[in-house]
Amino acid sequence: MNDFILDGDGISLGDITVRLARNDQEIHEAQKLRYKIFYEEFHARPTDRIEAEKRDFDHFDDYADHLVVVDKKITDPQKRIVGTYRMLRQDMAEKAGRFYTSDEFDISKLIDTNKSLLEMGRSCVYEEYRTKAVLQLLWQGIAEYVAFHDVKFLFGCASFHGTNPDDFKDELSYLYYRHLAPEEFRPVALPDVYTKMDRMPAEDIDGKKVLRNLPPLIKGYIRIGGFIGDGAFIDYDFDTIDVCVILKTSLITESYMKHYERKTGADFSRE
Repeated sequence: MNDFILDGDGISLGDITVRLARNDQEIHEAQKLRYKIFYEEFHARPTDRIEAEKRDFDHFDDYADHLVVVDKKITDPQKRIVGTYRMLRQDMAEKAGRFYTSDEFDISKLIDTNKSLLEMGRSCVYEEYRTKAVLQLLWQGIAEYVAFHDVKFLFGCASFHGTNPDDFKDELSYLYYRHLAPEEFRPVALPDVYTKMDRMPAEDIDGKKVLRNLPPLIKGYIRIGGFIGDGAFIDYDFDTIDVCVILKTSLITESYMKHYERKTGADFSRE
């Protein structure tokens, strides 16, 4: 008997449900959503094949789980997926040959911890669904996933939109000085693509202003205790500057449990 909630009906809030994609068709719909967000909204540069098929896909999709946000009130099954997140566990990455992040960052120290890892990527949600309630539901699904698979660290690339690092000198410097990962598991941008993050003196940074301007995904990670790797990667195809984010998953489950205890009065303590 499979008791993994995300393999069943998922987690719902009204008409919105978060669960795992159930078949290839749903994965294709998630890839079409990624195309609309990455290439049409944010103007990434597609390959000829990706542009022809109007879906974002790569080698890693075949090995990953795909968390999807479904709006049940939409009757067209080809338009019901309104958000997605790609989940690549360590055993999946070994079958794929590597983690996607390893194309940009040296993550050998993270792998050497011998802790179970989960790489999260290809995160996107339609603009009208980028609400606090939907994003909290998505993180609830992530918490369920990491608890079920006993994941200890999650990590992945998170992005600033643009390719000039000096446009984000305050934000990159803030992340470097205040949220750099401990050396024992710190990812580092690969030498041939390494872009320094400490672009201004620490004392010149307005922390409150930076927090207002950080991309929501990066802000969400650091607010619950996430870390940032050393160095950034400029991705000219996606028109982004990528940093590597790392989070001990105990911080997700603790934050999630405390949030729902406050909201519902439920007791999520475990023996």
